[in-house]
Amino acid sequence: MKLKKFGDWKVVHRVLDLLKQGITPEKIALCAALGISIAIFPVLGSTTLLCTLAAFIFKVNLPLIQLVNYLAYPLQLLLILPFIRAGEFLFRETPITLSVPQMLQMIRQDILGTIRSLWIVTLHAMAVWLFIGPLITVILTLILTPVIRKLGVKR
Repeated sequence: MKLKKFGDWKVVHRVLDLLKQGITPEKIALCAALGISIAIFPVLGSTTLLCTLAAFIFKVNLPLIQLVNYLAYPLQLLLILPFIRAGEFLFRETPITLSVPQMLQMIRQDILGTIRSLWIVTLHAMAVWLFIGPLITVILTLILTPVIRKLGVKR
């Protein structure tokens, strides 16, 4: 049995293609902007899947968008309550009296019960994000593209 050279392996080629995908300054900027705006999506545990979908839809670098998503994770925790408050304001709902640590504790104790009790609040927060997320993506892309070009990223 003859062994193939390392470079002939299909898996290696696929991984290398994945790492090289979206390496223009515009694609890198879009990738980072998407990673940040998706990272603040107000549903805990959903951003990895959403970033994966965005990477395939927008044909940007999957490892990079996931890295940005993970690095921006603290923003999700920081902004989840403002999204909830904005949703309460927008939909004229009575504000909930939970803090982020209390919500995280609820999730740890009973995830399905937490989903049931915070379903409407979460939908309202998601509605606010649907307005703000795309705007953040556009603004960050416009800001990051010239910065990445100046850093010398070549096509």
